[in-house]
Amino acid sequence: MAQPELQLKRVHEKVLLLLKQYQSLQKENERLKDDLKKMQVRNESLMRDAEKFRLQAETLRLSGRGLEEDEKKLMEKKLNQYVREIDKCIALLQE
Repeated sequence: MAQPELQLKRVHEKVLLLLKQYQSLQKENERLKDDLKKMQVRNESLMRDAEKFRLQAETLRLSGRGLEEDEKKLMEKKLNQYVREIDKCIALLQE
């Protein structure tokens, strides 16, 4: 094969490789967009739950009704778990 034909063949192969890489990156981008949407929905849900628990705690505090020690620990544990999950979601959204 002549030199120009070899060069043309190499260019053609590189273009095909670039197209495959482009398609692969497009699929990955779509997957990442879907993951982001799911994380945003999860984050919103956790934020609503955290606000609900905050309001419940504030209502209980203002009503004068004290919580039992085990109830306090359970609520604190749940709130801490929600805060950690929210922090994770926020960190992922900022990447």
